[in-house]
Amino acid sequence: MMEIVSRPHVNNFIEWSKDKPEVVVLTADLSNSCEVGKWRDTYPDRFFPMGMAEQNMMGMAAGMAKEGFTPFIHTFAVFIYRRPYDQLAMSIAYPNLKVRMMGFLPGIVTPGGVTHQAIEDVAIMRATPNMTIFDTGDATEVESVLDLAQAVDGPVYVRFLRGDMPRLFPKDEPMVFNRARVLSEGEDLTILTSSIVTEEALRAVSVLKSRGISVKHLHVSTLKPFTDPTVLGAIKGSKNGVITMENHSIVGGLGSAVSELMAEHAIGKPLIRLGLKDMYAHGASKNYLMKEYELDAISLVKGVEKLLNVSLNITEEDLETVRIEDANSSSKVEAL
Repeated sequence: MMEIVSRPHVNNFIEWSKDKPEVVVLTADLSNSCEVGKWRDTYPDRFFPMGMAEQNMMGMAAGMAKEGFTPFIHTFAVFIYRRPYDQLAMSIAYPNLKVRMMGFLPGIVTPGGVTHQAIEDVAIMRATPNMTIFDTGDATEVESVLDLAQAVDGPVYVRFLRGDMPRLFPKDEPMVFNRARVLSEGEDLTILTSSIVTEEALRAVSVLKSRGISVKHLHVSTLKPFTDPTVLGAIKGSKNGVITMENHSIVGGLGSAVSELMAEHAIGKPLIRLGLKDMYAHGASKNYLMKEYELDAISLVKGVEKLLNVSLNITEEDLETVRIEDANSSSKVEAL
């Protein structure tokens, strides 16, 4: 059974910050919801609760960065790029300041509905000059993204996971800047996934390979910059085309980044983008939403069938395993 890690960020961030007095935390009334309540109690002099005033929080973070501090903003992703975007762009991104924006509840991981679901954040942040974007997919990446963010000389946006989560990747194999993880080797097609959908893709790829389909599967955690030679090589080496699947709109995210890469390198192969199709999601459980918006394993199988123009006769029963969070998680679903 795969390891489930409960709230890996809570204690990891405290330990990581111990010898970094320049690291400060700013929140907007979401300390415990963004897993820094214990950090606040450990380093009270370095913690700044800004209230429900995200625009002011961005300005405060910019000022502190100019004075040599490294602010780590912790809030829901939608409250980073929707409400205070002008301050983010003009006060942080334009002067290229070292502010780290930890955006919780990316995509459809929350049942909170459209007000809390960050489904266009990657598109907006990709269009923001000087911005680096990371997208965490498991406990190992939640733990190791801190080092990556700290090494960037400029603003960083992280799509951050919280609560109980699987450890898909070995603890001793941390995230690497601008380098995808190769999870499966094959030549028939290339599948690129990010965030929470990688777990679903792993289920699908396992069955696909048992049916004789040769799949190259990459997990992408750096969404900007997007110049990884591993990705380009995988796309070029695919015989029949490429499928992307992401916890985001198909407009402006991983699928768009891949399509731009293919166009720039004149790679004339089919591309199928799985994600939210120019629509908002509604409030429901993560598993329900992933099925509703075709971000689950069976939806990926159908995408492969379409790309290869074959019928593989794979059913949901073939793909069914006990869902990790249902079997092992002691935490209730968190909406806010």
